[in-house]
Amino acid sequence: MELNLLNDAETELLRSMIAEATNIVICGHRSPDGDAIGSSLAWMHYLHHIGKSNVKVCMPDAAPDFLHWLPGQNSILRYDRKPKEVAQAFKEADLVCCLDFNQSSRVDAMQDVLESSEGSRLLIDHHLEPESGCKMTISRPDMSSTCEIIFRLIHQLGGYDTMTEQCAECIYCGMMTDTGGFTYNSTRPEIYYIISQLLAKGINKDEIYNRVFHNYSTNALRLRSYIILNKMNVIEELHAAYFTVTKEEMSRFHFIKGDMEGLVNIPQQIKGLKLSISLREDTEKPNTVLVSLRSCNGFHCQPMATRFFNGGGHADASGGKLNCTMEEAEQLCIKAILYYKEELK
Repeated sequence: MELNLLNDAETELLRSMIAEATNIVICGHRSPDGDAIGSSLAWMHYLHHIGKSNVKVCMPDAAPDFLHWLPGQNSILRYDRKPKEVAQAFKEADLVCCLDFNQSSRVDAMQDVLESSEGSRLLIDHHLEPESGCKMTISRPDMSSTCEIIFRLIHQLGGYDTMTEQCAECIYCGMMTDTGGFTYNSTRPEIYYIISQLLAKGINKDEIYNRVFHNYSTNALRLRSYIILNKMNVIEELHAAYFTVTKEEMSRFHFIKGDMEGLVNIPQQIKGLKLSISLREDTEKPNTVLVSLRSCNGFHCQPMATRFFNGGGHADASGGKLNCTMEEAEQLCIKAILYYKEELK
């Protein structure tokens, strides 16, 4: 089965960028998810294995608790905790690997130190419309996840035979989380061939699933139930649903990062639904609302995310951010749904 993504010239460029680098930084987006963390740690494990000893993984902030078991997680440098150390790592880097984001603004407060780095920049991502300015861009929006791309690159560079179980676990976790447990964006046969190759490395896929999806606290489950019961608004005639979550509500249920992970997918269980939107107040910044969109059944939410929510992403899984009150965000959400009413009917 063909797994290679690069032509010969691109492969040699990637090899040379890695070979010539002494200090390497790997970075991911704000509020890193399973794909951002998994791809970054897998790439780190690979680079360590081929003799690159000075590799630092830097993230803008924390990953959800359900990812803290991933091999290498404890080595991650967080900009919100150690800004000077992260800034120094970027300053010293001669290679910066940007994984699972398409625009430097996605690293939020870490953007300035990323853009000021003089190191060569390598972008590996599966989102639409990657920014220019990188020495090498490996952008494949048709891939299920950045972790899938990382596996293919390691395979193409000849690293599969010596891939460790720890590296394989990170890759599988990212592929699994970015496809909702392989329930969407996961129909290509190559994905399941890759899974078989990861299983051959000794990973326990059932244990990984349980660590990620069966890891909620009682408070988290009560919060999720409260939102679906009391906050979900369904516009039946337009096959759309949305819900809002305020800081007060999150505080009431002792919210921690990850408690609402995947909740925006739940309304899609409604028969015939085409669009689900989550509006959540940022717990750290005033008048900031985080937006998540999911779509199915022939409607694609990415244009809506771009037009109304200062965002983007994938055709059926996008996000955005609004600098306004929750009341204003809800009004804009309704306006967005009505704008696409003909496509949603």
